[in-house]
Amino acid sequence: MARLNLWRWAVLGPAALYFLVPLAASVVFTVDVPAQGITFDAYSQIFSTAGFGSSLLLSLELAAATIAIVLLLMVPAMVALRLGAPKLRPVVEVVCSLPLVVPPIAFVAGIGTVLKWGPEHLSRTPLFQTFVAIQNPSFPFVLVLAYVVMALPFVYRALDAGLRAIDVRTLVEAARSCGASRPQALVGAVLPNLRGALLNASFLTLALVLGEFTVAQLLGFSPFAVWIVNVSGSQAQLSVAVSVLSLLVTWALLLAFAAFGGRTRTAAYRE
Repeated sequence: MARLNLWRWAVLGPAALYFLVPLAASVVFTVDVPAQGITFDAYSQIFSTAGFGSSLLLSLELAAATIAIVLLLMVPAMVALRLGAPKLRPVVEVVCSLPLVVPPIAFVAGIGTVLKWGPEHLSRTPLFQTFVAIQNPSFPFVLVLAYVVMALPFVYRALDAGLRAIDVRTLVEAARSCGASRPQALVGAVLPNLRGALLNASFLTLALVLGEFTVAQLLGFSPFAVWIVNVSGSQAQLSVAVSVLSLLVTWALLLAFAAFGGRTRTAAYRE
């Protein structure tokens, strides 16, 4: 046991230093101002800085839409795959993993090409208005479509782990034997047992959307990550303070999701 604890500290200690030392250096950079000493002005200015609220709200809206669409697509598909076509699982896994091997530059270049091609060739069709609508700066739905694709690997892994932990076929058959339809069986029997997996998938998607920069910047939109980079050119301390604050908020959400998922699993076991 002592040897196990020693190896645990030998692995976790350097890992903790790897993450905590840069974070501590960032905090020191934001509060230590030359010739002024310790000050928290960088943090007090965050909420009053122009563009902070609008960019953060836009990112949260994009995240909510992305989470809703990717779960509506993946949950029924994963359940149907497990029930009716388990041999296709490797194919679906490879397809969902493709965003990990496609560079974001290449991905956004393809999106930009399609967006330029559409108005030129579809200007006299009803689809022209669709291309205009999905690029509305107030809510660029094209970013939601891009983020859904980018979130597929993380959502697939989270849902696959959740489905492996339960007997989906037995749950569905039990619900069907009680007179439920397949959609009712999915909502009433399967989804309650996937709360932890759904929370994990939602959190990973939220973190992806809040931190994504390349696609939004190259397409000309300004969500939260792009705003942070733009501010860093003129207010370096403020941008680092925002990054530190967003990281702490992300950790807090992760802990909250983990605690909520643990309580739901405990309640389910008691039932």
